[in-house]
Amino acid sequence: MSSFEQKNELYSKLNAICDVLRKTMDASEYRNYILGFIFYKYISEKFINLANELLEGDNVKYLDVKNQEIKEATDKSLKETLGYFIKKEDLFSTWVEKLNNGENILSNIEDGLKNVEQSTMGLDSENDFKNLFGDINFASSKLGNSPTAKNNTIKHIILNLNEIKYGFDDAKIDILGDAYEHLIANFASEAGKKAGEFYTPQEVSQILAKIVTSNMADRKILKNAYDPTCGSGSLLLQISKLIKVGKLCGQEVKDTTFNLCRMNMFLRGKDYHDFDIRLEDTILHPQHLDQKFDVIVANPPFSLPWDAPESFLSDPRFSDYGKLAPKSKMDYAFIQHMIYHLADDGTMATIMPHGVLFRGAAEGTIRQYIIEKQNYLDAVIGLPANIFYGTSIPSCILVFKKNRKKDDPILFIEASREFEKGKNQNKLSQENINKIVDAYANKKEIEKYSRLVNLDEIKENEYNLNITRYVDTFEEEEEIDIEAVNRELKELNLKIAETEKEIEEMIKELVESK
Repeated sequence: MSSFEQKNELYSKLNAICDVLRKTMDASEYRNYILGFIFYKYISEKFINLANELLEGDNVKYLDVKNQEIKEATDKSLKETLGYFIKKEDLFSTWVEKLNNGENILSNIEDGLKNVEQSTMGLDSENDFKNLFGDINFASSKLGNSPTAKNNTIKHIILNLNEIKYGFDDAKIDILGDAYEHLIANFASEAGKKAGEFYTPQEVSQILAKIVTSNMADRKILKNAYDPTCGSGSLLLQISKLIKVGKLCGQEVKDTTFNLCRMNMFLRGKDYHDFDIRLEDTILHPQHLDQKFDVIVANPPFSLPWDAPESFLSDPRFSDYGKLAPKSKMDYAFIQHMIYHLADDGTMATIMPHGVLFRGAAEGTIRQYIIEKQNYLDAVIGLPANIFYGTSIPSCILVFKKNRKKDDPILFIEASREFEKGKNQNKLSQENINKIVDAYANKKEIEKYSRLVNLDEIKENEYNLNITRYVDTFEEEEEIDIEAVNRELKELNLKIAETEKEIEEMIKELVESK
């Protein structure tokens, strides 16, 4: 079976599981059960897979080990390597066996999830597993109105997931990761406005990842990558597909999304020491202040109000600008935060609402400082409207680099008119994506699409970055032949007169016949 066929079969099975839960729950609710148990099955099978590999020299399977000394040594190695431990009674395969025997094991499953989290206490992986399964609510009446009904719902999920074979080679992990991403996208689509908090469409993730790595061809590995509003982690994972990254770092304010991101990291084959995802408000309680990052990507929530404390004027992230982002819109607070974290030779790309390009007052002051004093803005890319879940407003990508030369122009790309129309939202084709990335990477000027603009021209425009000020998209209308139009009008008038005469005669005949 080809990888394409495997992927489609997996999608089909996962969608079938969702169909049952969809009858009683919203997508934002049943996603926690589906994604949580997919993840648990993965780590359970990974545990047994590694355990059997460690015992190959002893010619025995892990579950058959009788020698206590060998078992203790194996258990220690498993814990050190994986960062977690699963007891025999908590293995996914044990649950399947008991459910097939007709047992009600709801409480056993609930205990098993807690046991895995507790197994990491005192280890470096503790924060990566802490409350990881907290969103799986076994008390919810939507699972069923009785313990038996709830057990049957969970049984449906587990036994159907058991039919899916994961595998642990790179190809199989990619298929599983893609399936997980597919489910997240489906949940985002169903959740509507609630979805923007955890999912960036894959094609947009591709653009950002390709832009920030476009000048990294000579680097075999990046020290780190950072997303201050990491959601499900899709932006960070897109970067790791393109180039090896030492550590994927991120911060997320919502605990459900935080759990989703950590699971996504593991399911993409990342070990606990490959990522550092933190739960907290990024601006008010930053968790990575002591670090600079090779690449930064982000899709922050658009124009959130915030309580900007005056003390932030002395915060190193904001103090140079003399102004804080207005309390009604914290877009520039995110930009300032990311600029602070960007390494001197790093690249940063962030999605923003169009308003950041032209709004005045404090935002205008900050924008001017970034362009005039810092010279960090490298590109402005206009995106089509209605490509994100939860908002239809036009957006843009801002690209920043700290190692720009004094006279380097800023590239403006007007890509908002090139997209594929979708039923609920617009899509970017691979051709659209490639054109944007190629124009940025090679600093191309394309008529009515992209243009390099020097800083003097931007200064003349009072640091207004509205893309249409710099990229002429005007299309000349076809010349109208006035004489031909007049001839057509005369002919039309003659036909109308003839028709009116015919109607009058018909009415006259009708009247006479009476």
